[in-house]
Amino acid sequence: MADGAFLEIRHLRKSFGTNEVLKDIDFTVRKGEVVCIIGASGSGKSTLLRCVNLLERPTSGEVLHDGRNILDGTVPLATHRAQVGMVFQQFNLFANLTVLENCVIGQMKVLKRSRAEAVAKAMSYLEKVGMAQYIHAKPSQISGGQKQRVAIARALSMEPEALLFDEPTSALDPEMVGEVLKVMRGLAHTGLTMLVVTHEMAFAAEVADRVVFMDEGVIVEDDVPSVIFGSPRQERTRTFLKRVLRPEGV
Repeated sequence: MADGAFLEIRHLRKSFGTNEVLKDIDFTVRKGEVVCIIGASGSGKSTLLRCVNLLERPTSGEVLHDGRNILDGTVPLATHRAQVGMVFQQFNLFANLTVLENCVIGQMKVLKRSRAEAVAKAMSYLEKVGMAQYIHAKPSQISGGQKQRVAIARALSMEPEALLFDEPTSALDPEMVGEVLKVMRGLAHTGLTMLVVTHEMAFAAEVADRVVFMDEGVIVEDDVPSVIFGSPRQERTRTFLKRVLRPEGV
């Protein structure tokens, strides 16, 4: 295991039929690091995240969590997903459950917590994301930004060692993006290990310890934000950033 590695990706490949989406990916996330993954749509970012959480089964390679390869079957899937939580682009809340029940059910089913303990944990994290006053609401009764904050509270209620965020603001109206990023900034300052696929370049520049730029299924560049955004070494990185940072027509 690499020194201090919490998650280690080795020679990871993922194909869908003849389409190779991930091509020999290698990188490491250390405990307490915030790593942002950027790149154009279709570059493999979300697929990489889904492979880390085994929502997609890699075609080959290894995903090591604390030095153990989670692909070899020795780590129960539910255990891994409880320790490495996921926040999705489309929230994935249970529509028929209240805000509170969305944050309680996983704790009771997976972690076997008592209802009283699960409710106490859920309330603590809903308070943290500013959603405690909405505990009796159904997802259909709250805004997109509020749904995503509930989804973050639900993930935190499992008290994971790391959280994966798959474009957590891309399904939101622009005025709701800020409230979710504010919650994520707060989490980054707590020392939580975070792996974030994002189109929010300002957020990545401000919060990330490292930024990974992906293009066409490979990691093109992996460095601190000041290098990636200030003086990227690779032409592909420079081209991408010019396109996303410079308004059209300027």
